[in-house]
Amino acid sequence: MQIEKKVFFNLKHYEYGEAFFGSYKGMRYRLAREPLENVVFTPVDERNPDARLMATVWPEPYSYFDTEEEKKVSEKFEISEEGFDAAIAWINEKYETGKWD
Repeated sequence: MQIEKKVFFNLKHYEYGEAFFGSYKGMRYRLAREPLENVVFTPVDERNPDARLMATVWPEPYSYFDTEEEKKVSEKFEISEEGFDAAIAWINEKYETGKWD
């Protein structure tokens, strides 16, 4: 079984500068726009061209903010539907391979 795309907020949500947090069978995960900022009212051509979706996984039980950085594994993806799909696939791959513990 995998974490399905429908569990996450849609891609537009991440433009509001909000992260999505979840957990799955002992693994916690976060997906957010990095830098984490509200760009809803910023014209596309004025947005940071280096911004990416960043997926992060780490072992339970602690929250993202209460977990040491060395226990977190992150990867960045393009802010697009393809990048969104790739980020979700990466989170699932980390769970399946146990590379989050």
